[in-house]
Amino acid sequence: MASKHPPGNQQQVTQQELVAGLCRFMETAEAPPDVRELAALAGWSPSHLHRVFKAHTGLTPRAYLQAHRRRQVRTALQTTTRVSDAIYAAGYASSGRYYEAAPGHLGMTPGAFKRGGQGVRIHFAVAQCTLGAVLVAETARGVCAILLGDDATALLKALQDSFPAAELVGADADFEQRVAEVIGLIEDPGLPNTLPLDIQGTAFQQKVWQALREIPCGETRSYTAVANAIGAPNATRAVARACAANRLAVAVPCHRVVRQDGHPSGYRWGLARKQILLAREADGEKTRTSDQTQRQT
Repeated sequence: MASKHPPGNQQQVTQQELVAGLCRFMETAEAPPDVRELAALAGWSPSHLHRVFKAHTGLTPRAYLQAHRRRQVRTALQTTTRVSDAIYAAGYASSGRYYEAAPGHLGMTPGAFKRGGQGVRIHFAVAQCTLGAVLVAETARGVCAILLGDDATALLKALQDSFPAAELVGADADFEQRVAEVIGLIEDPGLPNTLPLDIQGTAFQQKVWQALREIPCGETRSYTAVANAIGAPNATRAVARACAANRLAVAVPCHRVVRQDGHPSGYRWGLARKQILLAREADGEKTRTSDQTQRQT
């Protein structure tokens, strides 16, 4: 049985350290602890625990535990011979509940993920735009990757490494229209984004990515502002990591997140590309504002 000793003495540790201790406790407990048990360990009321935990992690204790178990399954699927073994080893009482939620964070069934995407058809194409090479990939659920770079071969390898056994379908004439839509967004980020998306990530990542999609074109937010927007004011670093993990360039506009002083910071596809996208959006907003003013006069 996992130890039930508190993660630390409240008088000697910070809230952040105490929350980190609670996270480790949940990750190693044989049975999923409930909020009352966690509150007792911390010496807080359940409602106070809920507020502090979410402020530091961006998730409720229950959502954090679910995300941890899903990470365990994802890791185990890459080594365990049977899917059911991976699911039960992560603490799921039955496979049914996991299978219901799996497509949302794996993008496919657990069996298909374990087999490297075997049985999954992914349409893709590599094209050129003013930002260099762009790879667009789409499952039956929607666009799952928009990757930018200098080397088209490297982008394709990244897709193959993610799904080594998937059926990758290239040079599909019907898919060219989707690629054209993506390039249109890259060249003019102010265009309406109507792309169907297959957004794969943890619960926290999906909350961050949804917040990014709500940032209006031509505007930016700091990492701190995004953390506040999702109700996790102390999770600024985790927000930055979620931005870096985004595989849907422009469609999930992580380029709109900047430093506290307003200057652009790191970008998965290179700072120069981020600056170009921000400049395009700013210029586009000026043009649209000017056009509106002229129509009104």
